[in-house]
Amino acid sequence: MPPIPELLPEGQPVQIVAATGDHSFELNEELLEKILLDQKVCNKKICIVSVAGAFRKGKSFLLDFLLRYLNTQHAHYQKTKDNFQGAVDWLGHDDEPLSGFSWRGGSERETTGIWIWSKLFLCPGPDGEEVVVMLMDTQGAFDTESTVRDCATVFALSTMTSSVQVYNLSQNIQEDDLHHLQLFTEYGRLAMESTEAKPFQSLMFLVRDWSYPYEYDYGEEGGKKVLDRKLKQSNNQHEELQQVRRHIHACFHKIACFLMPHPGLAVARNPKFDGRLADIDAEFKKYLEMLAPSLLSPSSLLVKEINGDKVTCRALLEYFKAYMKIYQGNELPEPKTMLRATAEANNLAAVADAKEKYIKTMEQVCGGDKPYLSPEALLKHHETIKDAAMQLFTATRKMGGTEFSESYADKLLSEMEESFLQSRET
Repeated sequence: MPPIPELLPEGQPVQIVAATGDHSFELNEELLEKILLDQKVCNKKICIVSVAGAFRKGKSFLLDFLLRYLNTQHAHYQKTKDNFQGAVDWLGHDDEPLSGFSWRGGSERETTGIWIWSKLFLCPGPDGEEVVVMLMDTQGAFDTESTVRDCATVFALSTMTSSVQVYNLSQNIQEDDLHHLQLFTEYGRLAMESTEAKPFQSLMFLVRDWSYPYEYDYGEEGGKKVLDRKLKQSNNQHEELQQVRRHIHACFHKIACFLMPHPGLAVARNPKFDGRLADIDAEFKKYLEMLAPSLLSPSSLLVKEINGDKVTCRALLEYFKAYMKIYQGNELPEPKTMLRATAEANNLAAVADAKEKYIKTMEQVCGGDKPYLSPEALLKHHETIKDAAMQLFTATRKMGGTEFSESYADKLLSEMEESFLQSRET
C-alpha cells in the first residue's frame, strides 16, 4: 500500500481497497482507521452510499454531483443546525468544472479497487439524530483487465459494506444485468454470517441514458414501473429466470429504480468536457436535482445495519477487516460466469466431503477385525455418524442458498442410506 496521504479538510478521493498484481485485493487498514476512528465520528452511526456497475458508464461522474449535494447540505447544517431540504441551489454555477472523484471520458477504465471520499459528512438523519455519511466509488466491472473473481469481489465488498448500493446501468435493465447482480450478491452473501434475514439493505437500479420516456417517465415513478415489469415472476418463465428474480428479492430489504435522461452530446462527444453545467442538457440536470435528495436528504438517509444492528464508524472498520480476510483466503469458491454451474459443483463437493466422512467413520467403527455388532448397534452407529455428516454438509459454505441446497442434502441422505444397506448385507 502507498504511504498514508495528508488528508485535506475539504476531502479527497482515497483508495481503501487496492488490486494487487496477482488479482487479489488489499485493504489499506491504516488509512481507513485514520478516517473512521476520528474522534468526531468514530462512535456515530454511518450511512454509506456506494455506486457500482460496468466500467466507463459514468459512476464517478455521478458521485461528484452527489458530493456537491452533500457539501451543500453539510455546510447548511453546520451553519444553521436545521435540516437541509434541498431548497438551496446545490448544483453550482454553469461554468464551474466538476471535481471530486477522478473521472474522464473515453473508453479506458479510470477507477480500480474501492475508493471513498476522505471527508465524512455529519448530517441529520431521518429521526433527527446526527449520522455520518460516506460516499464510495468502485472499480467498474467487466473491463479487459479484470477476472470474474475481481469483479465479483469488488461488487460484493461494496454491497456488504454499504447501506445503499446504486447499480449503475446503461439504457435499460437487461437480463444479463440481473444475472450479474445475482452472481455478485451471492458472492457477498456467501462471505457473511449465515442468517435467514435478507443480507443487504437497499438497492437502486440507476438506468442512465434511458431512451424510452414515451413508455415510462424519467425519475423514480417511471423507474418503479420498469422495475416491476423486469422483476415480475410468472409461470411462463424458465425456472432459471424465476430463480434469478427470487434471489434478488431475497437479498435486499428495499429495491428501487431511477431513470435518468442522456446528459447530452456535448458530454458524450467532447474529449475536453470537464463537467461544467453549461455543457449538460437541462433535462439531465432536472432529474439530477431529484436523484440526489432521494439518496441523501435527511429523510432518505439509511443507516448501515448488519444482522439488525446499526453500525458505527468504529464497527464498520472491523467489518471491512473481517470481510477482506475472507476474500484474501481460500474459503470461497471461484465465481464463474454462470452462478448455477458454480453452485452445483460447490454443493456436489460438499456432498462428497460429507459422504467420505460418513464412510470413513463407519469403517472405523465396524470394519476390519472389529468385534461383531448387532443390527441394532449398527443402526445406532449409522444414525449418529449420518447426523455428523449432515452437520458437516450444513456447516460448509455453499453457493445457491438454502433452497438450492435442499436437493443436495436429500442426495447425501439417500447415498448414505444406500451405503448403509450395502454394508449391512456384506
